[in-house]
Amino acid sequence: MREYSVPALVDIPRTSNTTDLVVKQAEKASNPALFAVKSASGDWQDIRATDFLADVRVLAKGLIASGVQAGDRVAIMARTRYEWSLVDFAIWFAGGIPVPVYETSSPAQVGWILGDSGAVAAFVESGRHENIVRQAASSENLDQVAHVWQFDGNGLDELRAAGASIDDAAVEERRRIAGLDDVATLIYTSGTTGKPKGCELTHGNFVELSENAAAALPEVAHEGAQTIMFLPLAHVFARFISVLCVASGATVAHTPDVKNLLPDLQSYQPTFILAVPRVFEKVYNNSMLKAEDGGKGKIFHAGADIAIAWSKADQAGKVPLMLKVKHAVFDRLLYSKIRAAMGGRVQHAVSGGAPLGDRLGHFFHGIGLMVLEGYGLTETTAPISVNTPKKIKIGSVGAPLPGNSVKIADDGEILTKGVCVLKGYFKRPDLTEEAFIDGWFRTGDVGELDADGFLKITGRKKEIIVTASGKNVIPAQLEDTIRANALVSQCVVVGDQRPFISALITLDEEALPGWLERHQLPAGTTMAEAAGHPMVQTEIQDLVDHANASVSQAEAIKVFRIVESDFTESSGHLTPSLKIKRAQVLKDYSELVEGIYLKAKS
Repeated sequence: MREYSVPALVDIPRTSNTTDLVVKQAEKASNPALFAVKSASGDWQDIRATDFLADVRVLAKGLIASGVQAGDRVAIMARTRYEWSLVDFAIWFAGGIPVPVYETSSPAQVGWILGDSGAVAAFVESGRHENIVRQAASSENLDQVAHVWQFDGNGLDELRAAGASIDDAAVEERRRIAGLDDVATLIYTSGTTGKPKGCELTHGNFVELSENAAAALPEVAHEGAQTIMFLPLAHVFARFISVLCVASGATVAHTPDVKNLLPDLQSYQPTFILAVPRVFEKVYNNSMLKAEDGGKGKIFHAGADIAIAWSKADQAGKVPLMLKVKHAVFDRLLYSKIRAAMGGRVQHAVSGGAPLGDRLGHFFHGIGLMVLEGYGLTETTAPISVNTPKKIKIGSVGAPLPGNSVKIADDGEILTKGVCVLKGYFKRPDLTEEAFIDGWFRTGDVGELDADGFLKITGRKKEIIVTASGKNVIPAQLEDTIRANALVSQCVVVGDQRPFISALITLDEEALPGWLERHQLPAGTTMAEAAGHPMVQTEIQDLVDHANASVSQAEAIKVFRIVESDFTESSGHLTPSLKIKRAQVLKDYSELVEGIYLKAKS
């Protein structure tokens, strides 16, 4: 199949905007809890729709009193926390346009976003963030940044007080200015190459996509459902889910530090979560390592095999009796413990950002957690397509959401159009024109549609490697297989215009101590020492051989090198959504790569 469309399930008046989502919930007799915040005692306390709406309006008055005009851009630079969503909606109620900034951004990156967007003010989390914003504004001569309000200080209280003279009618007038076709936010791409560009996402993108996604996923996002947000709200995936929860009346809690994720999951007990594939890999690997360290490795691996077999049989429509029995036994021995570690109530997980892979999808489905893998970009307000509980094919990224269409171009590129697609790139009509062909947005990814309209991603168009002999190689297939092992953190396949395929591999710093202990190696062995150790080299070679078995000889990895330090966001090699910055890795490790091919020549 070359094209598949799903008609919208919900029709939204063109005069609507994101603020109506909050008002709608506050007008319900049930007055649902839209958010939950952790008190000093550690209890989770609900924030009802009416209370959220009241505070949003007060803060919007403060913004109006501070000189923020309709259409003005206001930056938000903070970790994932309740106040992020609070001011996001407050800016919308004041008629403004929020501009997310990753809290890990450097002064130069902040300066670019503030300057390019023309932001007139900024919300920040802490004194450190305020210093970065002020430094960026000063160095770039951004005199238009008139205010910086800090969450950790008295910034929000000062803003509430500033709006005392503004009446309700002024806020109501402001919040109604925008319609579905107007820009709701500028989200700057994380910039794997070049300067980030601002994606103009409209109120329609958020409202129409949220309402249609809620209609397509009633088992997941509904009043009474609970999720805990730990992905950065500056990223479109988390931001969209946050808006979706407001649209559906689900409750969102936040945990800004992933180190607290496990206890927060156990205390809050969400019904669904969202994560990127690396998080699911970590859950699987940590569970496996814990079992192996406790002498129960055989039980874990046998249980994992049964979970995967059960899931495949379930998807095929019939689970044999003996498999059902074995599955029930392992549910008591293993699966229930993994679910308990995630709070005990999680039934669904939404995965995006990168391909999850069949193995992990079937494993989690088999232990009682249905992972709904989806696909999208910043430019598509996150989801173009997603699997649903009633319509799922593990290994695919689902069918288009209602209101969206997908088309496969002659060269395999995925094209899309519908309620999800951005208006354009801010102040870059040239880039906007390049991004579309006959009204279809070019995603840059390569994939295929099956007869039922389910989309499968096969690679990134720009990342397809063409060897010197002209062989096309999709690196993700090899990388995902190697990275599935607990000892491996990252894998980058190399070989564009080269005589053969090679790979750069990093070790997982958290998994290394347990691996060393199980192999009777010194506990003090460093990452650098482990990278060159013969036993580690042998282990990685086995992983490479296993990955090579799934591809042709021309696509197989002939040589690998273990890099002595990991690829991380702080090292500049991962985006905040944990995607590899391939170009940056190849630039920083160019000598290592050249050495591979020079040695081969000699």
